[in-house]
Amino acid sequence: MANQTSDDEVFDFSNIEFTREDLVSALNDMVKGYRNLSHSFEEIKAENENLKNSSIESSTDTLEDIDSLKIELSKLMMENELLRNESSELKAEIEKSNLTMSSWAKSSASLDKMFGVQKPASDRTGLGFNDSGNSSG
Repeated sequence: MANQTSDDEVFDFSNIEFTREDLVSALNDMVKGYRNLSHSFEEIKAENENLKNSSIESSTDTLEDIDSLKIELSKLMMENELLRNESSELKAEIEKSNLTMSSWAKSSASLDKMFGVQKPASDRTGLGFNDSGNSSG
């Protein structure tokens, strides 16, 4: 704003008496200002374009990341489903094995009970042998 005030003073149109040098000097100042503004405009325009490109690249990278994450999520969900199925199958197999083991334990207990009610191998009574204590002879 301070430059604008000094520029306004240079172009004081209330003073009609301008010399050619004053006009040339003012024109040269305006050309320099225009060149500076034009240069600044080009720099800002280039920076804006770079920002747009980086934003587009960033958006593209983000979209690629999202796509790869979706693919990975899909793979993990399929793997999760396979593992759940396998887990269910293994649980069913464990249950079946537990039932088999339970029947074996019951069979073993029944066999032990049968052995418990049997006569010892040395007891030959009832097979036609005489009682060893009662035999005379």
